[in-house]
Amino acid sequence: MVDDFSAEYKEKLRTADEAVKVVESGNWVDYTSTLGKPVLLDKALARRRDELSDVKIRGNLIDGPIEVVECDPSQEHFTYHSWHCSAYERKLCDKGLCYYIPMVFSNNAAYYEFFLNVNVVMVSVSPMDRHGYFNFSVNTGVAAPITRMADIVIVEVNENMPKVHGGYDECIHIKDVDFIVEGHHEPFNHGSKLQPTEIDKKISENILPYLVDGATLQLGVGSMPNALGKLIASSDLKDLGMHTELCSDAFLSLYKAGKLTNIRKNIDRGKGVFGCAIGSADLFDWLEDNPGIAAYPLEYVNRPSIIAQIDNMVSINSCVAVDLYGQVAAESSGSRQISGTGGQLDFLVGASASKGGKAFICMSSTYNGKDGSLRSRVLPQFNGDIITSPRSQVYFIVTEYGIINLEGRSTWERAEAIISIAHPLFRDELIKKAEEQKIWRKSNKKM
Repeated sequence: MVDDFSAEYKEKLRTADEAVKVVESGNWVDYTSTLGKPVLLDKALARRRDELSDVKIRGNLIDGPIEVVECDPSQEHFTYHSWHCSAYERKLCDKGLCYYIPMVFSNNAAYYEFFLNVNVVMVSVSPMDRHGYFNFSVNTGVAAPITRMADIVIVEVNENMPKVHGGYDECIHIKDVDFIVEGHHEPFNHGSKLQPTEIDKKISENILPYLVDGATLQLGVGSMPNALGKLIASSDLKDLGMHTELCSDAFLSLYKAGKLTNIRKNIDRGKGVFGCAIGSADLFDWLEDNPGIAAYPLEYVNRPSIIAQIDNMVSINSCVAVDLYGQVAAESSGSRQISGTGGQLDFLVGASASKGGKAFICMSSTYNGKDGSLRSRVLPQFNGDIITSPRSQVYFIVTEYGIINLEGRSTWERAEAIISIAHPLFRDELIKKAEEQKIWRKSNKKM
């Protein structure tokens, strides 16, 4: 016999406007992450603008609009913070309306347990099951640590959130919830609108020979991972695995092609592991009630000691720029916040410690400046850019011009290798700078 939770559910049910009355001036409020954003509660809290002051809100990779920000450009009432910027949050940072919180994703749970104050958490969940559980769905990566530490927990039931199987902490029980909010939500469809470029395809072609049967993949979101997913789907590779902080349509492509089986993984055998997911309606349909999928908190997914247990673990991430020392800037351009540290460092450390593992950092060799001029992503040295990954933790770097491995290489060997994958138009100037920086030998190869 299953307990009946209908009376408790009815007792805790509130309208969005009623629920947000618990927020007081000076509070810290968490919106959790990605599609866990509480759309109805955000709008209701914005309607309380003139009643509140100095309410501080945290989120992560949240797509716009965030109503508490939009309604208060003076920030007298609400101040918004993100620990990994989406394209929308990046624009808010440009306007001075969002403040970045540096965070390595594997430390997410510890940050909330030991350092961060959470007065109120508002999180979207799937409808309650007959056992009294609400599923965190594609937001499992971050939701549980935040709800555990919050003084008040408000769940917003979203009928579009797929119920996903988990390793642990993928659900919250009604007994741990203070208030429940229901309402209409638009269907999700966040599939990448960016089509792979020829450069994306070339970078993918450079990586493919380094992959082996039975490899487990971590991929980001965007045109390059999608290009690689399509390339792998048409390759002879087989029995690949998934262990990734962010699940995207690239993995769905691999599954449809019969490449993703997870049967050779050392841990979580037979299951594709992820923390959060962003993608198309087809992706969410695949994740729904799929026993071949396991959602975990990021403290597990991104923990280097866990990642290192997986043989042939392959991490593929992107960056904004690299300097001749091998330092990687993946979260800023100068002082401008682009994204965040995320899990890049976690997977660099974990994959490199895996038996047969490899960690790739990918970028196009150039970009167009605001004036339309061609500019190099390979720099002599950084000047004000935020360093995401130190040179001591950077291994494979890939551009459309090739792939290099910096493991064990000296400063002059690094400079030579990095210049070899820069755009040819910039190589001579980079050599001159390397000479000035005393990291170029007279016997170095001519580019």
